[in-house]
Amino acid sequence: MPNKNKIKPSYTRSLDLKKGYVEMVHGSGGRAMTQLIDQLFLSAFDNEFLRQMNDQACFQSTNGRMVMATDSHVITPLFFPGGDIGSLSVHGTINDVVMSGAKPSYLAASFILEEGFPLADLKRIVDSMAKAAQQADVPIITGDTKVVEKDSGDGVFITTTGVGMVPDGIHISSENAQPGDKILVSGTLGDHGIAIMLLRENLSFHCTLESDTASLHDLVASMVTAVPNIHVLRDPTRGGIATALNEISQQSSVGMMLYENKLPILEPVNAACEFLGLDPLYVANEGKLIAICAPDKADKLLATMHAHPLGNKAAIIGEVIEDTHCFVQMETCFGGKRVVDWLSGEQLPRIC
Repeated sequence: MPNKNKIKPSYTRSLDLKKGYVEMVHGSGGRAMTQLIDQLFLSAFDNEFLRQMNDQACFQSTNGRMVMATDSHVITPLFFPGGDIGSLSVHGTINDVVMSGAKPSYLAASFILEEGFPLADLKRIVDSMAKAAQQADVPIITGDTKVVEKDSGDGVFITTTGVGMVPDGIHISSENAQPGDKILVSGTLGDHGIAIMLLRENLSFHCTLESDTASLHDLVASMVTAVPNIHVLRDPTRGGIATALNEISQQSSVGMMLYENKLPILEPVNAACEFLGLDPLYVANEGKLIAICAPDKADKLLATMHAHPLGNKAAIIGEVIEDTHCFVQMETCFGGKRVVDWLSGEQLPRIC
């Protein structure tokens, strides 16, 4: 049985969480590493699984299909309006799990820390992760820490892995899109990527843009309850909605037709994209999803999304069509059509 009492630090010296820095010894596997784990990570993520202090976590699972997802986070800058690499690493992996319709259960976290990284910043990141995990009720139950030499990393890289369980009767997959299906998005597009780019370039507009980073587990749960036979769910992160829809088109062997006048894009995001020469369809989102469902279920699904805070700007933006070439197209505001092709190159590096 796990010890329900917190493990006490291996030795009494306290970390200087205000002025201290990550040192190579913090990744050595010795006392200093145990001190970092005890006083920072275990303190923030405390739960019965972590307290066992094993190299793995043992937990009960229910009958059904298990889902697992893993993601590495290398964003620059580490802190940005609306979030940071810590909350992003939790939200991103939870969202990958729930796009199957699963209920997320547990997370694992791995840190690569650069020598000289301020402990105060690391604590801020870890506290943000702990808060995001607690709000989603998905505990971080195991992890790993490594330290690399100065100038060999970028402060901190975080890899998170999540597991969850798919309820019986739910079969959501990117292979399920069918001609006639409606395409929905849960809210405004491009907020995260543009918020990061404006901060990097030290640009400002008349209003403050914030990242949309959020955990979508509660929104997805309400959607699956209302419409259990949703065909596809996908979170359009790197490469934006354009890349996500091209992937789905290939996997389902169908085409897509989008309607430009239906796309929910904030005016500051549009303005920033025009200024920077970017297409908002290819800009990353970290708190939005794409849903594809049968046409007779679309209005019910849209109403369910509108009833949730993370879906109150949801919209039906297009439909699935027959196309042997599996093209994603868009009907423009001027009445013409254009192909929304795969992203060529990298629009915005290091954004998640």
